[in-house]
Amino acid sequence: MAKEIKGYVSFILHAHLPFIHHPESEDYLEEQWLFEAISETYIPLLENFKKLEEEKVDFRITMSLTPPLLSMLDNKLLQKRYIQYLKTHIELCKKEVVRTASDERLNKLSHYYLDRYSNDLRVFRDVYQCNLIEGFKYFQDIGVLEIITCGATHGYFPILYVNEKTVKAQIAVGVQTYEKYFGKPPRGIWLPECGYVPQADQYLKEFGIEYIITESHGILYADPTPIYGTFAPIVSPGGIVAFGRDIETSRQVWSSINGYPGDYNYREFYRDIGYDVDYDYIKPYIAKNGVRVHTGIKYYRITSNTDFKDYYNPRWAMDSAEKQAGHFLDCRVKQIQELSQYMDVPPLIVSPYDAELYGHWWYEGPYWLYILFKKIYYDDCNFKLITPGEYIDQYPNIQVSSPCISSWGANGYSEVWLNSTNDYVHRHLHKAGDRMVELAHLYPNEKKGLIKRALNQCARELLLAQSSDWLFIITNGTMVDYAKKRIKDHIGRFTKLYYEIKKGTIDEVFLKDIEKKDSIFPFIDYMIYF
Repeated sequence: MAKEIKGYVSFILHAHLPFIHHPESEDYLEEQWLFEAISETYIPLLENFKKLEEEKVDFRITMSLTPPLLSMLDNKLLQKRYIQYLKTHIELCKKEVVRTASDERLNKLSHYYLDRYSNDLRVFRDVYQCNLIEGFKYFQDIGVLEIITCGATHGYFPILYVNEKTVKAQIAVGVQTYEKYFGKPPRGIWLPECGYVPQADQYLKEFGIEYIITESHGILYADPTPIYGTFAPIVSPGGIVAFGRDIETSRQVWSSINGYPGDYNYREFYRDIGYDVDYDYIKPYIAKNGVRVHTGIKYYRITSNTDFKDYYNPRWAMDSAEKQAGHFLDCRVKQIQELSQYMDVPPLIVSPYDAELYGHWWYEGPYWLYILFKKIYYDDCNFKLITPGEYIDQYPNIQVSSPCISSWGANGYSEVWLNSTNDYVHRHLHKAGDRMVELAHLYPNEKKGLIKRALNQCARELLLAQSSDWLFIITNGTMVDYAKKRIKDHIGRFTKLYYEIKKGTIDEVFLKDIEKKDSIFPFIDYMIYF
């Protein structure tokens, strides 16, 4: 008997990391952010998608793969370094198998990690030939994954729009990067930090974007007030469809107090052998300067709210994930049953999350998704999974309303990216943005090789400086020196090139050096700032 479908759920995962590429040195620990995300999030997601396909489970999920992330996944040096990262971890795991031989439970876990990292190497090198982008593209091509784009370097639109050409460039390069890797234009965009300003609509429209993802209050405070709240999209007067985050599903997964990732059976993120074992033993596997860091080998579960931690048990963790998938399903059935009584269109529950929550922070997250998607397909429930693009196609009659300026940062607006810890940055970003527009008008459609290279590199440096990640890191107080260095380096390189271009004294050795370091967007055309 066919299910009676009364509504839909749309899972949207935002896969993003800032562009970190240091060919000049192997000492930058920040490169490991990518390697950890590949092992703990991207490969597990791809493997679970593959299992669902093999089991003939019809599922739907949406992911943004941001331009910096795509650029790093496509980078030959970073691919090579990731393989070395895996080989080093496999070596450490083999030592752990020996070290833990006298403790049966611990030894079983050390074997578990050895198998896990060995499988990562096999999947990355042998199955995907180091090309995870093609892995995600495959699932888009067969119709179960809808990939959307993002701003070129995750620049935060509500502050950048002081100079609208800088927002235009973020959108243009985001779309161009997507087309380069997926061979067609994107339908949707994850606004960086879900930062919405109405001034961006005309540029989103210009570059073919149909829809955006916003924070809940971006919809709830829209004008006029949306009839269905966040349970149906709205369309702005400029023609951009906006999907708002559902508050209930966000709380169930995100909340540090009562969200699923806090289950006592789940792996404890902060307890790692990088900090636990003898220093001389672990020294070859931590930071080059000798600082203890996470290795990814974690033997303990959350256990309790106290400092006492028991050993991790993967089977217990899977049991918890299975129960919570069932709980999530039941909650959506009740939510949609209730909503459908008061709506003339099927309600849509939009559930957007950082992709790295699934696997990196919440180790069991990819398995939870796998079980949930199977349950939705097989169980007797009143909803189906859908992508935003599919929803627009099926229900094109959408209320016109102007979304509210908003973000998904703390307190919902811009204070994460503009506060007393990082406000000094913005005058430099705005000045460089004005200068980039000036250069585009001073040298329209420049044909000379060296000048054109310098102008294009100016565009790259400006985009890299605009990354919202640096401002976020400074606010949160983590890796602050690195974030400040990146801003200073990119603004400094931009400014040096700006004056050299205008004086006609371009230092080609300097230009070649930063072209190699900041090699993002090889196709870029500085005239996007015209």
